[in-house]
Amino acid sequence: MTTISAALVKELREKTGAGMMECKKALQIANGDLEAAVEELRKSGMVKAAKRAGRIAAEGRIVTLADADCKRAMMVEVNSETDFVGRDESFVAYAKAVAETAWEGKVNDIQALLSRTLKGSTGQTVEEARQALISKVGENVLIRRLVFSAPLANPSAQTIGVYRHGDRIGVIVELDSDNKELAKDLAMHIAASRPLVIAPDAVLPELIDKEKEIYSAQAANSGKPKEIIEKMVQGKLKNFLAEVSLVGQPFVKDPNQTVGELLAKNRTKVLAFHRYEVGEGIEKEEEDFTQAVMSQVQGN
Repeated sequence: MTTISAALVKELREKTGAGMMECKKALQIANGDLEAAVEELRKSGMVKAAKRAGRIAAEGRIVTLADADCKRAMMVEVNSETDFVGRDESFVAYAKAVAETAWEGKVNDIQALLSRTLKGSTGQTVEEARQALISKVGENVLIRRLVFSAPLANPSAQTIGVYRHGDRIGVIVELDSDNKELAKDLAMHIAASRPLVIAPDAVLPELIDKEKEIYSAQAANSGKPKEIIEKMVQGKLKNFLAEVSLVGQPFVKDPNQTVGELLAKNRTKVLAFHRYEVGEGIEKEEEDFTQAVMSQVQGN
């Protein structure tokens, strides 16, 4: 077999945009012939897939997995460009297989996951299956993020709550006590109320400064004395910190008590939580529907 240099692999990758492993494999098949390797990648659809790699993928689905004892949980977000593909059977099957692969391997890193054999496949890696799916559905597909949650200290005295709202929102919450019902309730609360942090002291200083600046500008137009303005700003800041922190929010099932009061009543603490919502934080491109359909028909 012809020896394939790293420089040749790099040149093919720059020429086609395909992955390093795919380029190396194509060059081996082509016995080091660069143009033949390009044709090999085109035949396998890898060049087509690479062209779609830069497209914004802000649709898709959240997949969650958990054990019966509420001691381990997994959550993955897999993205597509459109909601239509996000509901496609092949996409749904791939997303579930990705989650199961990560679950079995206790994987908490996307790069490590990509090189693992996809569960249920005929030996394809997660990345190879992703590239094949891109070619099949005609859209960019990304594994955006994942988290594998398991107690590190005392598993018998810790609980993990999991909640998924449809296929677009997922939550994992970790408690320092064995309370499955409370963990599930808190996961549902987090899905609905979108806290940023557990407690106010965990809010980033730059976010506090930004809010304070906004409140100060708003209050400055009131014409009130400086000391009154300062009190107004501090009051608004206090409300903001309560709104974005889990313990300060009114509990969705009983708004007469905060989550902090609920936790104190149950003598428990939230160790961590993870909330995923499909496409959050991604700036979506507005696309003409007719043009999008024509693009699919024409295979662009």
